[in-house]
Amino acid sequence: MSQFLPFSGVPNLYSISSTTTTVEAERISVDHVAHLKPSDEGSAATQLAAHLTGIHCAIKMLNSRIRVLHHYLLAMQKGDIPCENSLLQQVSSLLRRLPAIESGKFQDDFLMEYNDTLLITYLALNMTIVFSFPYRLYLFFCSTTNELVDKFNTAYDRHSRRGGRTAYF
Repeated sequence: MSQFLPFSGVPNLYSISSTTTTVEAERISVDHVAHLKPSDEGSAATQLAAHLTGIHCAIKMLNSRIRVLHHYLLAMQKGDIPCENSLLQQVSSLLRRLPAIESGKFQDDFLMEYNDTLLITYLALNMTIVFSFPYRLYLFFCSTTNELVDKFNTAYDRHSRRGGRTAYF
């Protein structure tokens, strides 16, 4: 990775060591913002609507299948349908694979991913706006953004997690 540092009015690139880790939500948000164009607002909104409609349909289908399974298990419990041990074992196996939403680790991981996604989306959106600025304003923004990222990394260091994470609003 290179850092852009202007010295005595001449921009230079200096190599700095760094690592970048992302999760799927961050990649999706950055990809979505990167493909937005001022003249393409309707198309981006249409693509987002189509994507959200697809997700809605998938969740709706999953919900209907879970309801069918739930009604089947209720009928089996009442004795209306004979008990099938193989089906009960499959349902039990499926339920054991689901994450425990009530656990502290799940909440901590969720908030970490949520905060990281908010920050990445904010930075990606700002970078798309900044590219239309004059050169001097661009340099100022890069400096300010570097400071923001440094402060965020200091406040939410992944390696020294003494306290729990809280939602970043």
